[in-house]
Amino acid sequence: MHVTAVDRPDLPPFPMPDRFRHEIVYFMTPAGESGVPPLGAREYWIRREDALQWLDEFVVRVVSPLDAESKAEMELTDEQEAWLEWMVANDVQHVRVD
Repeated sequence: MHVTAVDRPDLPPFPMPDRFRHEIVYFMTPAGESGVPPLGAREYWIRREDALQWLDEFVVRVVSPLDAESKAEMELTDEQEAWLEWMVANDVQHVRVD
């Protein structure tokens, strides 16, 4: 599978393992938040400042879907780290999973 930069169509898609289709939701900025444009099917917005923080800390914080008070930290995988570095280096925030 690939991650395509919607806001940078000049970039080649970034390859990711198939499991990333389920993992990308950990990184997305929810629709309706300030600065998030309307998104199409399989499209996600990942704020640059969040990507920088995750790269700095090497973890992403995940909220339990069953209990909003319950949060966990997950270490970035090598693939997630490489993808976030690609996002930041190329100033990408709007992506589509193909």
